[in-house]
Amino acid sequence: MKVTIYTDGAARGNPNGPGGYGTVLMYVDSKGECHRRELSAGYIKTTNNRMELMAAIAGLEALIRPCEVELYSDSQYLVKAFNDHWIDGWIKKGWKRGKNEPVKNVDLWKRLLAAMEKHEVHFIWVKGHAGTPENERCDQLAVEAALGDNLMEDKGLSHA
Repeated sequence: MKVTIYTDGAARGNPNGPGGYGTVLMYVDSKGECHRRELSAGYIKTTNNRMELMAAIAGLEALIRPCEVELYSDSQYLVKAFNDHWIDGWIKKGWKRGKNEPVKNVDLWKRLLAAMEKHEVHFIWVKGHAGTPENERCDQLAVEAALGDNLMEDKGLSHA
């Protein structure tokens, strides 16, 4: 099964202020029926990069069966880690980069790698503020999550 995930995080103008992360999963089942599931969590005191990672984790952990996944994100930090093989280098160096500078968010990177294990995941960068449908969807998720109140809305992915 092929699943599309749109994901985003928002720090709401303050890197350490309240923000949130949002994820939408969309897929077509074996009967040709379209399904979607929305996950959002708001008012989280953390950095934007951590929220981007948490959004991707939320989407991948929601999948029950192995899938081919296209994950859209406007986070270059997240997408380049895999498309430019940064994460491979970090693991080989014991989660260090450059001149032994420690990699941030190692806990979340490890959780993301574990969530990816059973899936074939393709990370696709969506240019921020581009006005494209993909960017608009990612931005909408971030805003809804940042304004939300730990909302979890199931739109039918329980059997995916």
